[in-house]
Order: sequence, then C-alpha cells, then structure tokens
Amino acid sequence: MLNRRQLITRTALASASVALPGFALAQTNVTRIVVPFAAGGPIDVTARIVADAVKGALGTVIVENRPGAGGNIGMTAVAKAPADGLTLGIATTASHGINPWLFKQLPYDPTKDFAGITQMLSVPNVLVMNAETAARLKINTVADLIAYGKANPGKLNYGSGGNGSAGHLAGELLKNQAGIYAVHIPYNGGNPAQLGLLSGQVDFNIDNLATAATNIRSGKLKALAVTTALRSSVMPDVPTVAATLPGFEIDTWWGLVVPAGTSADTVRKLNTAFNDALKSAEVKTRFAQLFAEPTPNTPEQFDDFMKRERAKYERMVKLSGAKVD
Repeated sequence: MLNRRQLITRTALASASVALPGFALAQTNVTRIVVPFAAGGPIDVTARIVADAVKGALGTVIVENRPGAGGNIGMTAVAKAPADGLTLGIATTASHGINPWLFKQLPYDPTKDFAGITQMLSVPNVLVMNAETAARLKINTVADLIAYGKANPGKLNYGSGGNGSAGHLAGELLKNQAGIYAVHIPYNGGNPAQLGLLSGQVDFNIDNLATAATNIRSGKLKALAVTTALRSSVMPDVPTVAATLPGFEIDTWWGLVVPAGTSADTVRKLNTAFNDALKSAEVKTRFAQLFAEPTPNTPEQFDDFMKRERAKYERMVKLSGAKVD
C-alpha cells in the first residue's frame, strides 16, 4: 500500500504528463498535433475534435499550442521535428499562404519543409457592415457599397485584425477590383476589429463567418456577401461577392502537414486516418456548429492547393503594401 508521500508524488507525476507537452512527448508513439495559435480559437477547437476522432486509428493523440508571430513559431517547431509521423502541424491561410510574402525573413520554407496530409476544412468569409450604418447610407448590396464608394471618394473605411491579416488583404482586393478607395483601420486582433464595426467606428469588415454569424443573426451586422465562389450552406440567402466582382474568391482554411522527409507510407496512413475522421457524421456535425465544412483530400491535392494559395496571396500582399520585418 502507498503511503501518503508516495501517493502525492505519483499523482503529481501523472498530472505533469498531461499538463506538460515535453513530458507527454517522452511517451512512446504519442502523436501530437501542433496548433500555431492559442487555445480556445476555432483552429484549436477543430484540432481537438479531429484528435479525438483519430484515436482509434492512431492511439494517443495530443494537441500542443505553440502560438506567436502569426503562426511562425508553431510551424517552425513542426519543420524541425523528426520526420517520423508523430508530429503534425496545422497549416493555415496565414502560415502557408500569407506569411511567405508578409514576413521579410520566414524561419521556415512553406514549400520545402513540409508534406501535406489533408486539408481539414474551409470557412467562408463575409463582407459585413454595421446594420445602422448600412441603413443610413442605404447600402443593401455589394453594388450599393461600390456605388457609394465611387460617389463619395475617401469617405469609406474598413477594419481588420491588423496589417497583413486576412481581413486586411481581402479589403485591399475588394478595393482593387471595385475601383474604390477605403481607409484601412487596423486593430489588434479580430475581436477588437469586430467591436470597432459594432460600435460604428468603421463602415465594413471582411470577417470570418463563424465569428460574425451571431451578430448577423441578431441584426447588429448586415451581411452583404460571402467571399467564397459559391454561396454558403449556412446562410444560403447571402450572395457572393463574385456575383458582382467576377473572380473574387477568398476563404479561411487549414489542414494537416508533417515535416518534409516523412515516408510516403506514413503520409498515406495519416491521410487515411484523418480523412476517415473528417468524413464521419460526428465530425461533420461538430464542424457545422463552427460554420465550417470538412474538406478532406489527398496529400498531393493539399500540396497543390497550398501552392495556389501562396500565388494568390503574393498578389494580395503586394496590393496591401503590408510588411513585417
């Protein structure tokens, strides 16, 4: 029988193995998914959903949050990890689309340092206005917004989560294709940007649908259009920006990658495990609550997709003029 001191010691060690990533990694055949952003956000939540769903195929799977530098810290850790299939990372629009052009010196190579496993999901972005502002300016559609901008040069402004953020780049692309001018107001993150829109400090934002949906449904925000090529199944009555500006297409996505050099057999094994999870009814239901649609594909398809996204965002970053030294 354990005495009190032995019991306390063993309990503390057991707790440490759960709380400390380093301790957990000492276990044999533990798979970890590195999320390059803080806990609690949609990327973290979906990573934990799929981690739970693949336990039957892969055994113990833990999620490790490594936030900072727009996702660069976490992705650098993945790039430098052993290519044994036990360390995966969440590649995002930022880390593998925007950051290669935004940062003067990127600590990883998004093309050479990773191998794709599968895309996980896609979430539409939505062009939204403060409902009171939209009513006052008589703006009900994208065409109305463009007409107002052309008739009132320099009077529009828009908010985003910061210079070089997806919302900033989408706003600059909208301005470019519509031939209007709007002042960019950068905030320190997506939530402050939405608060700025709700308070009437800015006229419009291009935000993630999962973030904006509650205020759209409450009537505080007016959804003018979604930025995806097709209408969203979540809000099918909201048209696309592309219906007014052909070719306009932006969404938020993320997926799973492993360090370059991981064997083809291991990549296929991981692809099968995660794709089976993404196709399951439970994962689809839980993703739908976040206004997200699972988008499982092959490693080759995901690599090709990320390559196209980098090419698209190269142009958008150049349009914005944003740079991070």
